[in-house]
This record gives sequence, structure tokens and C-alpha cells, in this order.
Amino acid sequence: MLLQRSILSLTPLLLASGAIAEETEVQDMSDPLAVYTQAGFGYTDKGLNLKVGQTYDTGSDTTMGMNVFEIKGIAGEAIGWSGRGADDSIDSFRFRNFGVDLTNGRGSQVDMSWDFDNNQGSASYSFIQALPQMGMFNFYPLAGVGIAAGEELVEGTGGDLDANQLRDRYNMHGTFYVAGMYAKMQLTDKVWLNYNPMYLGTMSGSSTFKDFGFEGNDSVLAHEFAASYQINPRANVRYFANWTENTSIEDGDHRIEFNYQF
Repeated sequence: MLLQRSILSLTPLLLASGAIAEETEVQDMSDPLAVYTQAGFGYTDKGLNLKVGQTYDTGSDTTMGMNVFEIKGIAGEAIGWSGRGADDSIDSFRFRNFGVDLTNGRGSQVDMSWDFDNNQGSASYSFIQALPQMGMFNFYPLAGVGIAAGEELVEGTGGDLDANQLRDRYNMHGTFYVAGMYAKMQLTDKVWLNYNPMYLGTMSGSSTFKDFGFEGNDSVLAHEFAASYQINPRANVRYFANWTENTSIEDGDHRIEFNYQF
């Protein structure tokens, strides 16, 4: 089901770690917990993605925060390469708010998204905890809960386009949980890898959502792999692949992304 597309876009969190930095100080872009004002774009199998991130003053010397806005799937039919029903309209919109407590390395995330193709959306709140570094590896376990809403669900599909009235077409489907981890492997000063497994499952709601809310099942294990190269201290290029236990990596989502830190 296509509710899953918006929920399972698992780009690593961009929160704060270490000492509080001035806005103009260049942050380590390989750190999944780094906060910085940024802009980026991605060339994907379903079109172009645009991303803007802005840090803000939390009012506390021990916390930092950032808002990130993303628009996905622009001109997919014209320039995408998947050939899986892409069109030239915008596929989805995503908003995330990040916050972190610098005293304990614990972050939080509000994640809201909407899929325009299938009129499905979700909103979730989760916590992430930085663990002590182990050699070239860093691990950041995550847990959270969310709600799913949108066009009326039909077993094994997305929305019911034949519903007659607005109150029939849009509803609150139910609640879900997410548990997983962000992992980073630093190969060199300029090259690093990420693997981010996430397990999502339904908790409450309509019988259709509870039984078929994630790819026709009540739960799903999702995977994300990323390979990154730091061009200079302010710019990097990254390759992402997203797939699930039910979708092979060949049939998953792929993108090449460029990010710049201001």
C-alpha cells in the first residue's frame, strides 16, 4: 500500500552532537546527528527531489533544532528512469522537525508527510539515542509512534476513488509504531556508509489498516542503504537505496542526492 512510501523514506536524522556551534561554523556532514542550515536536490528514479533545512533558536543553550522541508517526485515521467507509473506532478511533501539535547545525545523527531498520488499521509514522533562510538562504527537506535490518515483504504490497495462523499473518502486509519536504528561506518575522512533498518507495525485502527496497513500486511521491515562522498567541507554527494522485505532492492527506490551546507 502506498501509505508506506511516505513513512518509509528513512533519510538519517540531522540533529546536533558535540558542543554548540555558531551558525557559520562548518559541521561534519558525515555525522548523522549534525545540525546545519542546508539545501539539496536529488535525481531519483521517480523524478527530482528538493530539500531545504533551517536551524532555529530553541531558547536553550543545551538544545538545538532544525526544520526540514522536502518536495519529491517532480517531473517523474519526463526525467525519472523507473517506468513504474511516474507522472510529472509532485508525488509527495514531507516536513520534519528535529531537536536534540546536547547534554545526553538524545534527539527527537516529528515527521509529517503526504502522498498526493494516493491521498495518504502520516505523522509520527520518535526518539533517537546516540551510543558511544565503536571504532569506525556509530549506532543510533530509534523508537516512535505515529498516526496514519487519508483516503479510505481498500484491502491490499490505496484509496477508494469511487467513494461518493468527502467524509467517506478521508478518515483516520489508525496508529502504528516504528523501531529501528541508524548505523554509520566511516571508511575514510571523505567516504562513509549508512545502513538504516526500520520495523513498522500497526497498533490500532480500522480492521483494514490493522491487517493490511503496510504492503498488504500488519507490519514490514524496511531497509535503507546510503554511500556518501564529501566533496569539500560544505558539500557532499550521496547515493540512497530503499527497499523492504517484500520488495527487492532492484524494485526499490533509488536516488542520487547533492547537499550543500550554508
